[in-house]
Amino acid sequence: MTITNAVSAMAGAIIMVSLLLNNSSLFEEASWLWLTFFVGFNLFQSAFTGFCPAAKIFKTIGLKD
Repeated sequence: MTITNAVSAMAGAIIMVSLLLNNSSLFEEASWLWLTFFVGFNLFQSAFTGFCPAAKIFKTIGLKD
């Protein structure tokens, strides 16, 4: 798996989990949509700056470019 694929997979998983948690009756007081916003914002800013914290972590783990 490449770094790009890993970042996309992680972002998609976090977005889906945050949306499921937002609709869950167990977490009525927490707004999990802020997590979705954070992931989207990081994807947006990395398109312009080239800096992605998740990509750095995956590179440190040893995934290939």
